[in-house]
Amino acid sequence: MSRPTGRVLTLLELLQSGGIRTVAELAEKLGVDGRTVRRYVDHLVDLDVPVEAVRGRYGGYRLAPGYRLPPLMLSDEEALAALLGLVAGRRAGLMTAADTASETAAAKIRRVLPERLAHRLDAVLDSLAFTAPPGESATPDAEVLLTVADAARHRRPVSIRYVDREGRRSERPLHVYGIVAHAGRWYVTGAVPGTGEDRTGTGEDRTFRLDRIEGVRNLPGSFEVPDGVDPAERVLAGLATAPYRYEVTLRIQGTAEQIRARLPASVATLEELGPESEAGTDPAAEPWLRVEVRAERLDWLPPVLASLDRPFVIERPDELRDLVGEFADRIASWARRT
Repeated sequence: MSRPTGRVLTLLELLQSGGIRTVAELAEKLGVDGRTVRRYVDHLVDLDVPVEAVRGRYGGYRLAPGYRLPPLMLSDEEALAALLGLVAGRRAGLMTAADTASETAAAKIRRVLPERLAHRLDAVLDSLAFTAPPGESATPDAEVLLTVADAARHRRPVSIRYVDREGRRSERPLHVYGIVAHAGRWYVTGAVPGTGEDRTGTGEDRTFRLDRIEGVRNLPGSFEVPDGVDPAERVLAGLATAPYRYEVTLRIQGTAEQIRARLPASVATLEELGPESEAGTDPAAEPWLRVEVRAERLDWLPPVLASLDRPFVIERPDELRDLVGEFADRIASWARRT
């Protein structure tokens, strides 16, 4: 921007991004000298924008902590990112409040945008279509999410009031390791102390749906997260081993990558058996893997196995063997049609 007013607004945007900005850094960003930067800062102070000068070797300028600017200053790209994020989050079921909250937030952003930019963004939103159906509406309470996240960050134990899938209510302590968003839902994973021991000796591994937590309160004390804990991996493993109506065991020949393309970690567990399990001792043969799947229904598995296009053996249940045979017969009959 060549006009001083434009540079002052750019300076304000740079300070809004947080942290301390040195005079040299600001001068380079604005294309001016240090003396001019100080003059622009004086302009902001005259407009009652609380810019603080930080002295010292690493000093510079920053906005006063907690200050909120009345106008919403977004570039075209930032405004598009904010609105698309709200729309996509609502569609994916990852909003942390009722749909009305995301709608009113989008409306507020839309209302303060320049008319030219607002019309352009309206054109994007009006022409936008999604290939996937909307996510489920079960969303966690915002206060629950914030409290749990704060507990994870500061390693503080909490007590949660939880409602399970059968509607049973309970209250239990939890050491929160992390929060995971997966397939349109929010999950919290951690250890429940005093109910057993996981592999690290810190308590029983547990994963809970955030939308089923009715309340949470902080407990005294602190805890340490075991080394090597991956919250996302724990959630996926917990989903794959959760109790379901059917326990399916298969042997499939192929690599883990080939099988994971159709049966991800949230659906199935894999165990390598080696080539000798089905193909003798031929070292060139691809390995066989034992695949365990837990499911409420079996009808989705035959087309998944067909799409893998790999040799497989059904160990259990017998119902799946019948369903695969029926599926194969249907495909063969359709292929013979002229």
